[in-house]
Amino acid sequence: MKLSQGVEWSVHCAVTLAQTSPGVSVSRRTLAERYDLPEAYLAKHLKAMVSAGLLHATTGPRGGFRLARASEEITMLDVVEAIDGSGPQFVCQEIRQRGTAALPPEQCRERCGVALALDSAAEAWRSSLRTVTIADIVARLPAGARAQLQA
Repeated sequence: MKLSQGVEWSVHCAVTLAQTSPGVSVSRRTLAERYDLPEAYLAKHLKAMVSAGLLHATTGPRGGFRLARASEEITMLDVVEAIDGSGPQFVCQEIRQRGTAALPPEQCRERCGVALALDSAAEAWRSSLRTVTIADIVARLPAGARAQLQA
């Protein structure tokens, strides 16, 4: 499955926010600088995460972003769906009914083996992402990465 770079950026930002003190917001600029990302483009993804209920945004001089739920309650799938949407990864174009190898419609009443295999793979992928939380990713960080954030 191919994911947009926004998913990677958003997961890393969520991991950063998971390590901040409770109630503390981190500015969009700080998040962008932390990963050398274009602030305006990152803003779009942060807004999508707010809309999905993953982040809480505050305004003002101390404004910024923080997790809207505990990091143990936010899955990788939540982030993927917030950024890339929850639609199917594969949409069958029913090409077996086109071209010189075209089958008649009555032979195509059920989904073909290609569609079934890709649907199964997509569901396995989604199930896997559903089991990994932001807290799990934080737990896998090297000690140096955690120390860097506290600095």
